Amino acid sequence: MADSRPIFWGDMDYRNLGRTGVKVSELCLGTMMFGRSTAEKDSLGMIAHALDAGINFVDTANAYAVGESERIVGKALRGQRNNIVLATKGFFPLDRDDINGRGLSRRNIITACEESLKRLGTEWIDLYQLHRPQADIPIDETLRALDDLVRAGKVRYLGTSMFPAWKIVESLWAAKELGLNRFVADQSTYHLLDRTIEREVLPAAQTFGLAVIPWGPLCGGLLTGKYTRGDVTAEGRWHGGKDNFERPITEPAFDLIEKHVVHARDKGCTPSQLALAWNKAQPGVTAPIIGPRTLEQLVDNLGACDVQMNEEDFQRIDALAPPKSATMPYYDMALATDTRPNLLRW
Repeated sequence: MADSRPIFWGDMDYRNLGRTGVKVSELCLGTMMFGRSTAEKDSLGMIAHALDAGINFVDTANAYAVGESERIVGKALRGQRNNIVLATKGFFPLDRDDINGRGLSRRNIITACEESLKRLGTEWIDLYQLHRPQADIPIDETLRALDDLVRAGKVRYLGTSMFPAWKIVESLWAAKELGLNRFVADQSTYHLLDRTIEREVLPAAQTFGLAVIPWGPLCGGLLTGKYTRGDVTAEGRWHGGKDNFERPITEPAFDLIEKHVVHARDKGCTPSQLALAWNKAQPGVTAPIIGPRTLEQLVDNLGACDVQMNEEDFQRIDALAPPKSATMPYYDMALATDTRPNLLRW
């Protein structure tokens, strides 16, 4: 069994990517904002700052800013590609008129991966992930396409995003039966406001040796404390009290956030840092994905590496947000198991 103990480099520690021998930083730099809300020049500077701070794990997707995020990430990594564990994802359409340019068919997976490689300016992707599950495509078709990409040297490892536990197990079983490369990681949304993945996804990942790479550990900025019960005008995803999927901030969520802000103040850190420190300390978690829009947010997020959690902190948080609980139904509304046709038109 691979050694899963963390190693340290400065203030950053590194963990095995699931059952593989690859070491990744305890925080993963997410790049969804780059090329969309964050200009290219600023994005390049933020990536450089993150790498200087010890981050070696960068996550993007072909759908982010319709390919612009991948292009910017590729530009930023020129000359240092060998030092970075680069992850991207495929599933969502870039051309809404191309009915076959979406989903988990063999045709789309191979095409999407080839196009990502071009935008990233690299010969290989370290972790290629399925951005969402799709019930009407047989898993063996998807796995055979992914296996071909691995055997061709274009992809090193395979991962999923928002796969329910049963789908993860089905995929692992099919890969074993067919002698194909298996998944080694899963991205699921996980934060203090919704601990749903602790019910089945986290235990399944721990049982089968998958890395868990939580996205949205700050719930799109809610756990930063910048939105309050009386003022939701702050710039960001929850401006006005709802996010882009029309999820409303609930009164119970504000109750939790207010107490979370007090806890962070008592601990001498920011609410963001406390939420991230808690997240990366959870059993089975490999590296939460931070998705900063500004350099200031990135610097704040990196400060989570200096926050030491103790038993009192965990007990205080569990009393506030009990294990397996969901103060907001965020996971179930994040298209985790929704297989309606309009899902493919996101």
